[in-house]
Amino acid sequence: MQRVEPDAGAAAGLVVTVEVLTPGTQTTVQDLTGRGGMWDVGVPPSGAWDDLSFALANAAVGNPPDAAGLEAVVTGPVLRFDRRTTVCLTGATHRATVDGRPLRPGIVTPVAAGSVLDVGPCDGPGMRAYLAVAGGIRVPEVFGSRATFLLGGFGGLDGRALAAGDELTVGRTENLGAPMDVAPILPRIGSEWTVRVLAGPHGAPEYLTEEGARELLETPWTVDHRADRTGVRLTGPPPKWSRRDGGEAGLHPSNIHDSAYPVGGIMLSGDTPVVVGPDGPSLGGFVVPFTVIRADRWKLAQARPGDPVRLVLVSPAEAEAINAERAALLADPRAAVAAEFAGTPAPAPMLPAPRAELLREHGFLRERADPAVVMRRAGDHHLLVEAGPAVLDLHVRVWVHLLAQALRASATGGVTEIVEGVRSLLVQVDPDRLPLERLAGLLDELAGAVPDPAGVTLDVREVTLPIAFDHPAAHEAMARYTRSVRPDAPWCPDNVEFIRRINDLPVRDDVFRILREATYVVIGLGDVYLGAPVALPTDPRHRLVTTKYNPARTWTPQNAVGIGGAYLCVYGMEGPGGYQLVGRTVPVWRHVPGSDEPPWLLRQFDRLRFTPVTAEELADLRADVKAGRSGLETSPAKFSLSEVDELESKHREEIALFRKRRQAAFDAERERWDR
Repeated sequence: MQRVEPDAGAAAGLVVTVEVLTPGTQTTVQDLTGRGGMWDVGVPPSGAWDDLSFALANAAVGNPPDAAGLEAVVTGPVLRFDRRTTVCLTGATHRATVDGRPLRPGIVTPVAAGSVLDVGPCDGPGMRAYLAVAGGIRVPEVFGSRATFLLGGFGGLDGRALAAGDELTVGRTENLGAPMDVAPILPRIGSEWTVRVLAGPHGAPEYLTEEGARELLETPWTVDHRADRTGVRLTGPPPKWSRRDGGEAGLHPSNIHDSAYPVGGIMLSGDTPVVVGPDGPSLGGFVVPFTVIRADRWKLAQARPGDPVRLVLVSPAEAEAINAERAALLADPRAAVAAEFAGTPAPAPMLPAPRAELLREHGFLRERADPAVVMRRAGDHHLLVEAGPAVLDLHVRVWVHLLAQALRASATGGVTEIVEGVRSLLVQVDPDRLPLERLAGLLDELAGAVPDPAGVTLDVREVTLPIAFDHPAAHEAMARYTRSVRPDAPWCPDNVEFIRRINDLPVRDDVFRILREATYVVIGLGDVYLGAPVALPTDPRHRLVTTKYNPARTWTPQNAVGIGGAYLCVYGMEGPGGYQLVGRTVPVWRHVPGSDEPPWLLRQFDRLRFTPVTAEELADLRADVKAGRSGLETSPAKFSLSEVDELESKHREEIALFRKRRQAAFDAERERWDR
């Protein structure tokens, strides 16, 4: 049994304790907005996915907006209260009871000491229920939020779902707002969904044909069974691409050089649309042609597998008006109830065809030269800066880093996240404080003052990581994928053999030889969560190029090492993924509650080298790093573009031959796919 002790604010006076009799399905503690400011190291915001239902439940019992409550999926918990309090249920709860009496959603309900609340099944329509208790659920804040991040194992109640026998403490009820019934303004939960989206940041004709972009909007998509808080997969016809592949980013046309995702972004993972959820990845290498507006993201939390979903394109002005209407509702729900307001704004009318001018804009805001820079909307509160052509260029990567440093140094109010990609920068704002148009103007000024990257030297570290090639856990991930996802995939049953083949290497061990010889430079963090590095060999002769899984794996072992496109990644935690796996290493993330030590163990532009160990040796090394008995092996180092330029100049002919052979093998593999 786990008991959560009250914090200092709840220590005095009567404290309500909630005993978990039956936990339900994946019931977690969440708050409204989750945690911010750590997207750049792969920590997602988490928080209530159906934030509309959650916010209304909190308002109903008089809680402040930041109070924590419970989110349940499919089946709600059964709870016993030791003292009298008030509660409100919202979301997809249709058969809840208190001591056997029906409890209607949106109605503030008193529960007596000893009363038992059964949230009941969320068996449709909808699939998530929310419970607010006057005073809020009191659990320790982790990284500024009480929200649970299950995959990361932190937040909420020890980073996990509730279990039978847990006891939760409720906060003090002094100075709460007056309770109010919110049933008249609860969102309508059905079994068919219209979701409004903004175009961009990627689109036609660079990545999709114009016909292909229109078809994404005209297609009636279906929610796949692989839908959770990380993302909602949609099933339907494959997209129509305007290019054959992603070049050094990967063999599939959906592959791009790693770029940060906004929550609500609809990334095309291979040919599968996936809407990024509140526990989704911050950085990855897939095209994002549309982004769900904030006012409609709650719908993805309630959409059940098999539900049809239609995407409706709106303009930025329309999205702003829709979001403002919802913000007004939450700012004064009592007035909305008094006016018998029936819910969120009605969906925009279904158009006979998407508006061509909006599709062509795909979020365009501003552009400049030096290097070529394009700024695009990535939804209604993110801006994506892309620099240079869509090719791999370390000069551009350093330029992006310098721009990010300048933006951080400006301490601009309203900037809430800054995430560096390979050739891009994603900036999240509070649009009430900093409109995207004004941010674009600021970034334009800062870009003009960025120094020439060629003259910059960065203070970094050289980090040596042990690696167990052909680790059994990596092969288990391949085997699971072959059994349950795609047995005919060309990278099955052996990812290493696939890498050998499409890079025209004589023998399989050459893949491992190159990994041993290479020096990598970290050019992104949080690629597949929690400080996971995306890294590139400084020597082009070591740049093995692969494609990413299509569709992605549903399971990857923690700290697996993989290659996707020309990039190497160390997976920060267990979860989904798409890189071709070659082995496993030690943790790159270590969270010690109460410690001032950053949990991410690698930094931007660290130099990485790998030294082989056996699987048995790695098990001991992993345990030592995880327990804090040892850290990563590091030493001070420098990184400058001059050394890269010198290497490329010295070995120009050999590099050209390596690239020619690799491209021929790459083309041959693609031809096999086309047959």
